[in-house]
Amino acid sequence: MLELFVSKKDNIKQILLVNNGKLIERYEEEKGERRNEGNIFLGKVKDVLKGMEAAFVDIGTEKNSYIYVKDILPKVDEKNNKDLQIKEKIEDIIKINDKLLVQVQKDSNEQKGARISTHIKLPSKYIVLMPNTSIITVSQKITDKKEQERLIKLVKDNLSPNNGAVIRTSANGKTEEIIEDIKNIEKKWNSINETYKKEKSNKPKLIYKTDGIVEKILIDLSCKKLEKVVFDDKEELEKIKKYIMQNKEFDNLKLEFSNSDILETYDLKKQIEKSEHRKVWLKCGGFITIDKTEALTAIDVNTGKFTTGKNLSDVIYKVNSEATIEIAKQIRLRDIGGIIIIDYIDMLREGDKEKIENLLKQELKEDRAKTQVEGFTKLDLMELTRKHICSHKG
Repeated sequence: MLELFVSKKDNIKQILLVNNGKLIERYEEEKGERRNEGNIFLGKVKDVLKGMEAAFVDIGTEKNSYIYVKDILPKVDEKNNKDLQIKEKIEDIIKINDKLLVQVQKDSNEQKGARISTHIKLPSKYIVLMPNTSIITVSQKITDKKEQERLIKLVKDNLSPNNGAVIRTSANGKTEEIIEDIKNIEKKWNSINETYKKEKSNKPKLIYKTDGIVEKILIDLSCKKLEKVVFDDKEELEKIKKYIMQNKEFDNLKLEFSNSDILETYDLKKQIEKSEHRKVWLKCGGFITIDKTEALTAIDVNTGKFTTGKNLSDVIYKVNSEATIEIAKQIRLRDIGGIIIIDYIDMLREGDKEKIENLLKQELKEDRAKTQVEGFTKLDLMELTRKHICSHKG
């Protein structure tokens, strides 16, 4: 049973996704906290950094945001152009005081402003619309080649010229629903673009505010049998009521209000506390540690108390395999984004590393976020990247 809990206490809102009583995703917002990731702004170029091929752009926030030259040039299919070198100079493309329509890719933090791009992405139920490009790609989770080809043709035939898209996993097997979805999301884009074009001044301002965390989760899970959403705040309940009334796919979704502390009632407090621990114990007696830095997240695997077994290779594989399953759960639960490095216990037996890599890929299939397993490096470290679901506090 898939349930969503929205709890608002002491100016902190917690959004918890629970499957059969187990916490699988958790997000948190503080009152007054500004998250701009996904928002679209009219920006004004403040400075062009020739040596760095970047620019500072004022979007009306406290800190100037920054943009790289590749995020100003027309979008290219990076998957098929990995070795593409950018020859254009940023000073030949934009000038100080130029007006740009940009989207926040990554929120600001204490050290620097938000990262922005002119490559707009508008997610809907079945596609992510990418205006001003002809690129159409399919979610890597749709593996059937014929279905991939069918979906690409369907989307291409129904998109307006100069629009591209990423076809989401939820599109698998759908036809009429996708066509309707394309109409709706293109209508939204046309409205955003018209608003931008009508702006005669280049004064920075917000053009489009993206959906909140709860709304994003509802859209993503609308095809995965989400049964109910439980609230302990009436204001939040009424806001989501209005939202689902505009979407037919939520007709069977139950909304409940609770006067009690839902974190206590549904036994979620202990699970939340555990999700914040640096050390996570495994059933076999081993453990993993999770350390987040500015550049990446490092996960270390240890045998801990598990030393039983006649064969050392068997012991190592047992710990590493249990750790892999737990790591996939923790990455999703903590919404870890960016570069992730896993330091497994050294595997000497032939074939074990390949098995662990395949197991990791299999376990990550349950994750809604886009993940890319790069494999073991020359230093025998597992490297992967993940696009977080929700922007983190800045």
